[in-house]
Amino acid sequence: MTLREDDTGVSVHPRQFPTNRGGLCQKGWTAAELLDHPERLTTPLLRDPATGELRPASWEAALDRVVTGIRSVQQDAGRDAVAVFGGGGLTNEKAYALGKFARIGLRTRHIDYNGRFCMSSAAAAGMRAFGIDRGLPFPLADLGRADTLLLVGANPAETMPPLVRWLTEQRRNGGRLIVVDPRVTATARQADLHLQPLPGTDLAVANALLHIALTEGWVDRSYVAERTTGFEAVRRSVAAWWPARAEQLSGVPVADLEETARALGTGGRVIILTARGAEQHAKGVDTVTAYVNLALALGLPGRDGSGYGCLTGQGNGQGGREHGQKADQLPGYRRIDDPAAREHVAGVWGVPADELPGPGVPAYQLLDSLGTPDGPRALLVFGSNPVVSAPRASRIEGRLRDLDLLVVADLLLSETAALADVVLPTAQWAEEDGTMTNLEGRVLRRRALRPPPPDVRTDLDIISALAARLAPDEAAATEAAARFPADPAAVFAELRRASAGGIADYAGISWARIDGDDGVWWPCPTEDGPDTPRLFAERFATPDGRARFHPVDHRPAAEEVCSAYPLHFTTGRVLAQYQSGTQTRRVPALRRAAPEAFVELHPDLAARLGIDDGDPVRVTSRRGELCAPARLSAGIRPDTVFAPFHYPGAGRANSVTNDAVDPISGMPEFKICAVRVAKA
Repeated sequence: MTLREDDTGVSVHPRQFPTNRGGLCQKGWTAAELLDHPERLTTPLLRDPATGELRPASWEAALDRVVTGIRSVQQDAGRDAVAVFGGGGLTNEKAYALGKFARIGLRTRHIDYNGRFCMSSAAAAGMRAFGIDRGLPFPLADLGRADTLLLVGANPAETMPPLVRWLTEQRRNGGRLIVVDPRVTATARQADLHLQPLPGTDLAVANALLHIALTEGWVDRSYVAERTTGFEAVRRSVAAWWPARAEQLSGVPVADLEETARALGTGGRVIILTARGAEQHAKGVDTVTAYVNLALALGLPGRDGSGYGCLTGQGNGQGGREHGQKADQLPGYRRIDDPAAREHVAGVWGVPADELPGPGVPAYQLLDSLGTPDGPRALLVFGSNPVVSAPRASRIEGRLRDLDLLVVADLLLSETAALADVVLPTAQWAEEDGTMTNLEGRVLRRRALRPPPPDVRTDLDIISALAARLAPDEAAATEAAARFPADPAAVFAELRRASAGGIADYAGISWARIDGDDGVWWPCPTEDGPDTPRLFAERFATPDGRARFHPVDHRPAAEEVCSAYPLHFTTGRVLAQYQSGTQTRRVPALRRAAPEAFVELHPDLAARLGIDDGDPVRVTSRRGELCAPARLSAGIRPDTVFAPFHYPGAGRANSVTNDAVDPISGMPEFKICAVRVAKA
């Protein structure tokens, strides 16, 4: 999209860009309404110790309070007593600067971000199979050419509407769309075939599909022999997943499993995509791995027009996880425990490698440790709202209240900001330059249309100011300000050097090149060399160039239904809202379209419980409850209830969700837990 400003304000206009062809969802068309919103934060806020209220303050007073609190906590309890929590919507420059600030400004190991709740399981599965994590290893336009497209746990018709253009084109070209989802979503209604499994059984479905492909001879044996390792162990593991067993567990009929396997095994150009429905589980990495195994066995990755990919969930879901916000990561997607990576990045930052802290802990573990005897006592939050978005949210809200210091940088008073000791108003997307990286690994430019309001600063300004104030003397403060520039162009130039030679290599990407080429795909090591719109054509990013199979087996959800909690609960998004809703709930058109939380349940279940459409319903788990109106739908399984996670207060879905996490990725089990439902 492009923006224009005149006497009537800022307006959004379509742009014929390759990925969306000028299309936006309603959230995009209305995004400019937040720039001058009456609830926008335009001055820092400090909590008054006498009244407990947040009151306007000067930047001097606000930054002094932050620095005094950080110093006090670190002097008393050590450097790791301060933590940083970032967001998947931050620009690449801000994500990079935040990771750098945590490690050499605060010298804490405790940094993670809300993308841990979004992409982490697919990222871990991609790394262990391919040696690289890029959402799509091919251009998005390939979806329109696919003969068979399998979407697992994805509902782009509501979560990524511009992508639906490619699904429409795929169908128009004679392709077949197959959707795996427990609900009859807007996307599932467009499918040629819809598999409706019990939540938490996607892994069993994947293993059954591979079992059928093996039985029918659809496995690409030459590809497996030449381009992969570890297949034999996977072949043995899926031998036990005959279709009838998968049907008994998942509820997906054998005939549908066989039809899906046939379409994948004989379909020509075939693409398999996973999203949050498959990933937000305590076995999310293994579930994604099962679909990667299926794709490898069919010889899809690296083949023209085919492959495996993952749909991102946030504005910079790809770039936000590449340059240092994750607890175990340095820029360029380097591991923080890799001595060579530490030496390279420390050299760019101008510090000894042994001064860099070691790995921190994943997001939920970090949040759950706040304010405890062994956990951080201060937290700086940039671009996230864990009071609404974290699992077992009531517990996390309590942890935030236990902190000695909570600082939130945001553009609106989110539910998390409302708990803060210091709130710092930040610039919006139309008020600062920077880059974002989309799900294809294509680095894009974001240009400022106008400056922020007079008393509002960018996140880079805030980081730079904090770094300078934390310095011990004036000379050191000058050096710190130079080390943390507020100019995004300078930050991106340093990011390029820090990422050079890494998995996500941006060294050859300049703003000028992005402007001239409609974006640049990483890896791109040199300015005069090619970028990489397609991965895996010749080799994978592993030491021997081969992809890795990993045997994985289905295991039950962390919490199974019982007589006290007899129903499955799952969460997701709705078209008119986004993430924790801090922004979208304040746009009148979006609020009218989706004004409040709801609980979706099957009419048969509602009849058994004496619930009519619109009745207030209470959903209770072992962790908490939500109350919202009932919405009856024959498109959901009778043993499952659904609620969107965008809303705070009584309708907060994450009061109910399970905080069990994947042992590899740290992903919480958002998509299934056991509940009981009653008319409220």
